[in-house]
Amino acid sequence: MARRKYSAPRRGSLGVRPRKRAAEFIPRIRNWPDVDFAEPKPLAFLGYKSGMTHVIMIDDRPGTRTYGQEIHVPVTVIETPPMITLAARFYVPTVTGLKCLTEVWAEPPEGLEVWRRVKTLSINEDHKKKALSRLEAHKNEIARVSLLLASQPRLAGGLSKKTPDIIEVKIGGGNIETQVEYAFSTIGKEIKITDIFSTGQFIDIIGVTKGKGFQGVIRRFGVKELPRWHKHRKGSRRIGSRSPTVGALSTVPQPGQMGFHRRTEINKRILMMGSDGYNITPAGGFPHYGIVKSDFIAVKGSVQGPPKRPLVLRWPVRPPSWLPEEPPKILYVSLESKI
Repeated sequence: MARRKYSAPRRGSLGVRPRKRAAEFIPRIRNWPDVDFAEPKPLAFLGYKSGMTHVIMIDDRPGTRTYGQEIHVPVTVIETPPMITLAARFYVPTVTGLKCLTEVWAEPPEGLEVWRRVKTLSINEDHKKKALSRLEAHKNEIARVSLLLASQPRLAGGLSKKTPDIIEVKIGGGNIETQVEYAFSTIGKEIKITDIFSTGQFIDIIGVTKGKGFQGVIRRFGVKELPRWHKHRKGSRRIGSRSPTVGALSTVPQPGQMGFHRRTEINKRILMMGSDGYNITPAGGFPHYGIVKSDFIAVKGSVQGPPKRPLVLRWPVRPPSWLPEEPPKILYVSLESKI
């Protein structure tokens, strides 16, 4: 007679708790990498997920069994229209951390409806003079320089919204003096994805996953369903017991929100970059998105979120030990219909 088992490993990871809804669609970047650039440049960019296709490339990863051979790789296409620099922010250190000293705004270009996002936007000469005078008085105390970048959703082929998405991006490389000069030189101008990233490098992608609503423990945590051939007084798609006392164990799987979580995909490699969307758009367009009309990148593998979801692309915080020396060789891009 087989011995009956009365125990099992706990279900679900504790590394992503709490499993709650994301606070906003555009995630705030909490950590920045330590970079060593000769010239300063922003460390992040914003794009919109378009869809997936596949490519055939030459495997350039040394040590793999397919090194130097043709391999089939799924890729995710992210449309990245140019962004506009709205303002520059300057931070000084305090006892409780960095504090914003002042910010210098530029007049938004015509057609960029910033008022839809920033309701109390007041740009005038007096405000700019006060900000510059305060910056001059504390120029030796500046510890961080950041830019406020606004996307241009009108340039994206699969979006119908007019409201720009604004993110705060740290400037890396150089020293504080060159970073301040770079910030003032880019205010009110466009920044392209090619000014920040290059083909073949690794990036981190921050975004919000697909929302799946309120789910039970079977789907949410993978708990094994109780056998159906017995009579269950309170159902089979549930856990047997929470704990001896209600609320004593907070790690016990519970039903609740599933999906629509803020997540970070680390070290996703950029395989392609381009400005002509017809080189990557499949026949009939991407499902639920359409045609890519502006700049785009194609990263290896899948990324979080449904089509049209805004994604923040950042320089990697924990880059891999292997870094490619040159861009990958793409032999074929699938443009067959995905519908």
